[in-house]
Amino acid sequence: MKKVFILGSTGSIGVNTLEVIREFPDNFSVAALSGNRNIDLLEKQIEEFSPELVVVNDEAEAEKLKYRIKGKCELFIGERGFVEATKSADYDVIISSLVGFSGLAPTIEAIKRGKRIALANKETLVVAGEIIERLSEQYNAEIIPVDSEHSAIFQSLVGESPEHIRKILLTASGGPFFDKPVEYLKKVTVAEALNHPNWSMGNKVTIDSATMMNKGLEVIEARWLFKLPLEKIEVVIHPQSIVHSMVEFIDGSIKAQLSSPDMKVPIQYALTYPERFKSNFVSTEFPEIHKLTFFKPNLEKFENLRLAFNALKSGGNSPCILNAANEIAVENFLKGKITFTEISDYVKKALDEIEYENSIGLEEIFECNRKTRNYITSLINKDKN
Repeated sequence: MKKVFILGSTGSIGVNTLEVIREFPDNFSVAALSGNRNIDLLEKQIEEFSPELVVVNDEAEAEKLKYRIKGKCELFIGERGFVEATKSADYDVIISSLVGFSGLAPTIEAIKRGKRIALANKETLVVAGEIIERLSEQYNAEIIPVDSEHSAIFQSLVGESPEHIRKILLTASGGPFFDKPVEYLKKVTVAEALNHPNWSMGNKVTIDSATMMNKGLEVIEARWLFKLPLEKIEVVIHPQSIVHSMVEFIDGSIKAQLSSPDMKVPIQYALTYPERFKSNFVSTEFPEIHKLTFFKPNLEKFENLRLAFNALKSGGNSPCILNAANEIAVENFLKGKITFTEISDYVKKALDEIEYENSIGLEEIFECNRKTRNYITSLINKDKN
């Protein structure tokens, strides 16, 4: 019986994780849960799974939940609460699915305890890949990817030697706009950007998919997960989202992981690895698919992907700047303060204006994140007021 701590249990990944745990009650139990503002759902999860502790990021909502659960479990509050909970909870596996930079600190604490990290928070490796790589080796912590693309590569590499890899191919759906002209993007509404053709995700990740920043972040994540240089990482547009990613080997053969799009598949694999459990979550009927198509990404239209490639080339604090600026820009797009194409404009401004640092530690990463967020926030407020 593995005890599971779900960071972000009310989000898309968290909800799917609980579905997997329901499927295998003899193999997994819930040690801890966490949420932000959706305490109605969190309360239902507490009632069903009886965790020992719960974390709520929003202080006001935490006080409401405290009254409603009446001591059924220990309650931690705020960003500090996430860190303290990961330090003190009794768990074997942590599902790291908090959105954005907020996932970094608690994931580090789980690594220091030598736990298995089922990583859905790509930003952790984007902003601190070198540090996370070093810490996971130091504390013998497993990092198993949950993103469908990285899970596909991880699965394709089982039994293979790293020196036999020619390149990995990260597939991207292209989002709702991959076949739209550049002029169309200037008038994109929030509702249109949130209408992903294949996946059901949270708002921030869905916008990142539409701008292809999500794929850019995944490129940076893949560099650290699989210890590969940038020249061995390629992105291809695959609108059907059936081939989740591929590995090409030096003999010219290619291995891929395929299935109908459903996040429960990679979540289950991260929990059960190296075993595979029988489940009925997904049925992939190839005669109904008809065709699988692939295209090169347009880096002029989707500038965020180009910016991510450049940030990885630059190294240092560039990926941290990229991520922080994007998080603030997406937040303001969702509020209707900036346009869809201005998201990449503000990311580029941050990369141009925030001072580059080549050698960085955790302290510098947190400071860079703070500085970039403040810079883009003030710049948007100045431009739009």
